[in-house]
Formats: sequence, C-alpha cells, structure tokens
Amino acid sequence: MQRQMMATAVTLGQIQQQLATVADNIANVGTTGFKGRDASFSDLLFQNIRNVDPAADETDQAGRLTPSGIRAGNGAKIGDTRLDLTPGAIRQTGNPLDLALTDDHQFFTIGIAGPGGQRVTAYTRAGSFNAQPDPQNANQLRLLTKNGDPVLAQNGQPIMLPAGYRNLEIDGAGVITAVMANGARIASGQLGRVTVSRPQLLENQGNSLFTLPDLAPLGVGLGQVLQPVAANDRSVRQGELENANVDLADEMTELINLQRNYQLNARSLTLGDQMAGLVNGLVRG
Repeated sequence: MQRQMMATAVTLGQIQQQLATVADNIANVGTTGFKGRDASFSDLLFQNIRNVDPAADETDQAGRLTPSGIRAGNGAKIGDTRLDLTPGAIRQTGNPLDLALTDDHQFFTIGIAGPGGQRVTAYTRAGSFNAQPDPQNANQLRLLTKNGDPVLAQNGQPIMLPAGYRNLEIDGAGVITAVMANGARIASGQLGRVTVSRPQLLENQGNSLFTLPDLAPLGVGLGQVLQPVAANDRSVRQGELENANVDLADEMTELINLQRNYQLNARSLTLGDQMAGLVNGLVRG
C-alpha cells in the first residue's frame, strides 16, 4: 500500500513538471522565433514479483506476451525534455530589420551580459532587430535586439550601421549594405550565424535566447556543438519573421491528456489512503 502511494505521489510531481512545459509552450505561441519543448516519460526502478511458477503453470504461459508475475514499480519520471527545432511559419512584415532563417538548425549570434558583467555569446532565431544611436559615436547606429542586446557580425563584433541611411539591404548570405541619401552604398558587415548540431545542450535564457553551458565537464568540444555558417550560405530572408513552432491544437490536446492523467493518479492516491484507513480500522477492532 505504501509503495503504491509513493509511486503515485512521484508520478504526480512529474506530471506537474510536464504541465509546466506545455503551459510554457502555449504561453509563447505568439513569440517570434520561439522553439517549443517536448517532454517524455520513462519508468523508474521496478521489481518483477514472481507469484506463479512458469514451469508448473502451463496454462499461464499459453499465448502470454508479458513476463509472469506482478510488476511493482516506483512511478514514472520525465526522461527527457527535448528542444524542438522544427521551423515555424514565416510571415512577411516589410520591415528591413526583420530577418528570418530558412535553415532550421541555424541561429543568429547575440552578445548578452553574463556573470560578472562580462559579455557572452547567445543564440536566437528571433530576428526582430532595430537600429539605435551609438552613445559613443553620433555617426553610427547599433544593430540591437528588442531587449537592447547587440547583434554580432561574423567576426564576433557588434554590427554598426552608418547614421542617416536611406535604406538597408541584407542579402541571403547576411551581408548588410546601407544605402545613403546620396545613393552611396556602404558595406556594414555580415550577420553572424552558427549551425547548432547538438541543440539539446542549449540552455534557455528567456526572450528566445539560448547559451551554452561549460562544456568541459561534459567532455564535449565547442566544435562538436557549433559550426560557423559558410559565408556564401544564403539562408537569411529580409523583411520576414519566423513564428513560434508551437501547434496550439496539439498542445491543448496534450494539456487535456495530462489533466486526465493527473486526476487518475490523484484518485489512485485517495483510494490508497481510504484502503489504508480501512485496514487500520480492522486492526484496531
């Protein structure tokens, strides 16, 4: 009885975690460049109690597809929560600073504040950028994310744009050209992009930004996780944004299933408590 209640209690806690994952996916269904997560369950340690002798009980073996005996488990746990890199739908905006990537494993590189105020590189699919005046140079503009983080060029440096440009052209390879009022064309760098070959190592920092953990304890080299995108790779689309890859109908279906599973396990816990109360009552009697 106690084993059954403990297993149920453990499973309830894990269902709550998956509910939080689904809720996060639903909450970000309208977030540009958001990538959902999928959680999967696996069994905890279980014990197979042989309450029958397979050699003596021939009828029990007739057509049997499962091991004989009783399988007593300890509940279930979330075995893995995987980042889903399925591309979201692309929508046109007409804004020259809105950018989308057509390769589902590519990310833009962003500079964000890390521990101790030092700059670390983050990665995002949300290409809704904007240009803001550089406080240190009135003749320049900084290309920033909506949160004010600098967008990095292929060389790892923040991208700077000339102030007063009339138009901004960004080709498929991420090469930026500023067209000035007098018709002059000024090369303004190339967008930094990386291909993530092991996306499950990415850590979510919020606002559709991801960073990498310390890879040394994992025995993994940076080159095994990230590769720079070739300079002639044409995956950038200007004037477009990528929607979240969350399917609201699928998430709502999953939410309903999880709620029913939670109710079933909660009911099992209640019944176990009632049965334990009945046994205690008989013992006292």
